[in-house]
Amino acid sequence: MHLLEMKNIRKTFPGVVAVDDVSITLDRGEVLALLGENGAGKSTLIKVLAGVHSKDEGEILIDGRTCRIDSPVDALNEGIAVIYQELCLANDMTVSENIFMGRELRNRFGFLDKRRMEEESQRILDSLGVEFPASAVLRSLSIAQKQTVEIAKCISRNAKIIIMDEPTSSLTSNEVRMLFTLIGKLKSEGIGMIYISHRMEELFEICDRVTVLRDGRSVGTKVIRETNRDELVSMMVGRTLSHYYVKDDNVQDEVVLEVKDLVSYASPHPASFFLRKGEILGFSGLVGAGRSELMKTIFGAARRLSGKVFINGHEVDIRSPSDAIAHDLAMISEERHREGLVLRNTVSFNVSLLVLRQFISHLHVDQRKEDDIVKKQIDDLAIRVSGLNQMAVNLSGGNQQKVVLAKWLTRTPSIIIMDEPTRGIDVSAKAEIYSIMNSLTAKGCSIIMVSSELPEIIGMCDRVVVMSEGAMTAVLERKDLTQETLMHYALLTPGTKEEKANA
Repeated sequence: MHLLEMKNIRKTFPGVVAVDDVSITLDRGEVLALLGENGAGKSTLIKVLAGVHSKDEGEILIDGRTCRIDSPVDALNEGIAVIYQELCLANDMTVSENIFMGRELRNRFGFLDKRRMEEESQRILDSLGVEFPASAVLRSLSIAQKQTVEIAKCISRNAKIIIMDEPTSSLTSNEVRMLFTLIGKLKSEGIGMIYISHRMEELFEICDRVTVLRDGRSVGTKVIRETNRDELVSMMVGRTLSHYYVKDDNVQDEVVLEVKDLVSYASPHPASFFLRKGEILGFSGLVGAGRSELMKTIFGAARRLSGKVFINGHEVDIRSPSDAIAHDLAMISEERHREGLVLRNTVSFNVSLLVLRQFISHLHVDQRKEDDIVKKQIDDLAIRVSGLNQMAVNLSGGNQQKVVLAKWLTRTPSIIIMDEPTRGIDVSAKAEIYSIMNSLTAKGCSIIMVSSELPEIIGMCDRVVVMSEGAMTAVLERKDLTQETLMHYALLTPGTKEEKANA
């Protein structure tokens, strides 16, 4: 008997069939991966299981018993818990208060029984092998520790089924290892888990089976040890991605950007590097290494304490993003939802945001000219939209990222800083982004790519700067790039590092 069966699930929204005749099973102590492109139906399916959406058709069985799940409360009562990518915790409350939020324990006089909640929370934390106390205020914890609190909350609710949605997207490699250790403990206790991630290498490490969704339908389930990356990618996209990393040698001798002894607000260590025309220069390192802070400083979005920046051989004084844009720089932030897009506005609004002067004169808007600008970018980048006035929030992650890129390309920048350009998007969209990057460098554009994914750093970069604790620890040529080498320099402590000279 399966722990969970979802049979022939169907869910529609106005004009859209989000999930169509999907069936999955989950056993005790099993980790089932849900894999698919953005928009394939993964989120809708788990929201049906979690009671966020009511199914239109189908049946849900737990331990062989048919269940009616029409609300999150129904799901919790059936032992189903979800850990979303955006954690649902209160930063100014203690760990124990978060674990028992909404179902606080009370003594016989009706007052909160904080001691009992803390003792029970500590027992769960001890069983998970974590080091922080139940009395700790959540704000003092790391993201990985907060995620552990979410897991403890699930255990305290006697969850039999835990759904994890992109749980490693904001974790360092060490924190990922800690999470995988916890998942192993949950498996040994018979808890079944549904695991959603775009990082395919994780699935082969911790999952037992994988169900692939495409266009709202299931295209098959594989035992993880009996399949491979290429087969799963083919199932996801309906074709073979023969050229995943699209990379030509477009590097020219001309230096377009040079940074000399730049000290950012976030680190006392000076940074010096250069970028050549047509080059993709990678910045690698662990989360918190200072890469994003350095990029924001170069772009004028953060204060520069000292150092110089040269563009095409001329020193420039960039004090704000407006200054950077005036010097033909662009920056795609890792936080596309907060810093890259106006989600509650249209594709047209977002794409044309930086070139308003081209079609607005006084109070007159040249709508045709704006539409032409937007349509060109949509066609050039193959952005899949229902129309120019589709809301950005309703696009898939990959298409949202293309809209952000389209916005910057309307200004034809010569240098683009891309911070985690493929975070949270599926493999097909990643391949498209890589192809776009390659075509941009072929036209003479230069790119700085910050990424925590070592395979794409190795696959796409001509050279790589490695950072650790705010300092540059190496500059590596393409021929020297391996995951072991990158991790070696990412783990070096500044001051004791084996410095590698700039090539």
